[in-house]
Amino acid sequence: MNINDVTIRIEKKEEYREVENLIRESFWNVYRPGCSEHYVIHVLRDDPAFVKELDFVMELNGRLIGQNMFMRTVINSDDGRDIDVLTMGPICITPDLKRKGYGKVILDYSLKKATEMGFGAVLFEGNIDFYGKSGFVHARNFGIRYHDLPEDADDSFFLCKELIPGYLEGVTGVYQTPSGYYVDDRDVEEFDRSFQHKDKLKLPGQIF
Repeated sequence: MNINDVTIRIEKKEEYREVENLIRESFWNVYRPGCSEHYVIHVLRDDPAFVKELDFVMELNGRLIGQNMFMRTVINSDDGRDIDVLTMGPICITPDLKRKGYGKVILDYSLKKATEMGFGAVLFEGNIDFYGKSGFVHARNFGIRYHDLPEDADDSFFLCKELIPGYLEGVTGVYQTPSGYYVDDRDVEEFDRSFQHKDKLKLPGQIF
């Protein structure tokens, strides 16, 4: 990978469909038969919590190969405060270029931009083996709990990165996923019919 061949910029309205298809190709049959992430971003762009200044795409020699986006949300602190934070995603790289370093490039770039905008922390559901390389740790290290997760449940998927050092010092509480991420499977099915047909497969390793 030559970093000089890559451009990261704000997503344009006229390429929404192309980006949705990129996301669909990246997530298809990964976590479940088919996927919903392309519909999720379609919905989130109109959500008040969507941060349009942090809606990025990555180009390689003029080809769209990746994207990342952020949403505003809160931690309901145990002392009664609502602590403003970000969550992230969908984030993806086109399937033929995965595991080549491009994902970390757009991730680190977008986290840098979020920091420059003054956001204090990002909480996110992801794989620590990948996101740990960009400074994410388990959210439990900060005393932050995932909403609706039983105390004895595995929370290793729930990650956090402080963008402002000390931003979460003294904060314990419950993280809230923005409501826009919860989409109806029937709406996903209807939306997906407007794309080229792909077979939904039940594969090993899927979590849904």
